[in-house]
Amino acid sequence: MKKFLFATMALAATSAALAEYPEKPVTIVVPFAAGGPTDKVARDLAEALRGPLKATIVIENVGGAGGTLGAAKVAKAAPDGYTLLLHHIGMATSPALYRNLSFKPVEDFEYLGLINEVPMTIIGKPGLPANNWAELQKWLKDNQGKVNLAHAGLGAASHLCGLLFQQSLKMQMTTVPYKGTGPAMTDLMGGQVDVMCDQTTNTTAQIASGKVKAYAVTTLKPLSTPALAKLPTLDASGLKGFNVSIWHGLYAPKGTPKAVTDKVNAALKTALKDPGFIKREEDLGAVVVTDARVNPAEHKKFVSDEIAKWGPVIKAAGQYAD
Repeated sequence: MKKFLFATMALAATSAALAEYPEKPVTIVVPFAAGGPTDKVARDLAEALRGPLKATIVIENVGGAGGTLGAAKVAKAAPDGYTLLLHHIGMATSPALYRNLSFKPVEDFEYLGLINEVPMTIIGKPGLPANNWAELQKWLKDNQGKVNLAHAGLGAASHLCGLLFQQSLKMQMTTVPYKGTGPAMTDLMGGQVDVMCDQTTNTTAQIASGKVKAYAVTTLKPLSTPALAKLPTLDASGLKGFNVSIWHGLYAPKGTPKAVTDKVNAALKTALKDPGFIKREEDLGAVVVTDARVNPAEHKKFVSDEIAKWGPVIKAAGQYAD
């Protein structure tokens, strides 16, 4: 009888949580400064999520330490569904980049679904003699030890892509770190550095205007964006399996009731079909996720696979952020 009563009470509590949530504003923590690409994704998503979640959504920027401070804050937050985390590929790379990480990405969060992916491009300075991927590959080989590869700082998307690019080519380049994509792109356009791998959100306009040379995309399938449509994939160009994109996902603290996470996931799936949100992401050069990774289990498996993929790459380079 006691077991029956306990089960009945637990079911009633779960039903109440589902019926009542959300009763107050929901905060989405962005582990980077306001105005950046991840912040923009979060604010666009918040706008699309308010309706289906039936809640006021507040964005809180908690920057620092490559996104780990904001993620740690959410990992320690009350597991009630009112504090969520929107994070990018750093969720998978931080375990290798930070050897004393205060949280465990797989164990300390409830996964709510993947949001989008941003492809990347291999670009070069305007004066580079190579005019296509085959010519670039030959030029890189002929100039081993002399090539400068720019990136936007340790752990940045351009840094990670550059590491995998060098490993795939079995070639060492002189990496030149910058404090952000802006100065890195400025020096690339000015010819101070030779090549860079960066997100389409940062490169498409420069490619379209002819300010940089473009050689390939890092996705498994070609892109449809007019300025990028003629670029080959690295996978089809000989670097088999090369697949890098910058993705964003949504998370809650571990222990958040399933009734609540189910409700957030359902609202997220609706938001990802919102035409306005899709258009805003396309304008950023991002692709909204429509496959099984919008489900919590597949999202978690994807991040686990990404951790396994990036860990050896970062450790082989011996470049850590702590």
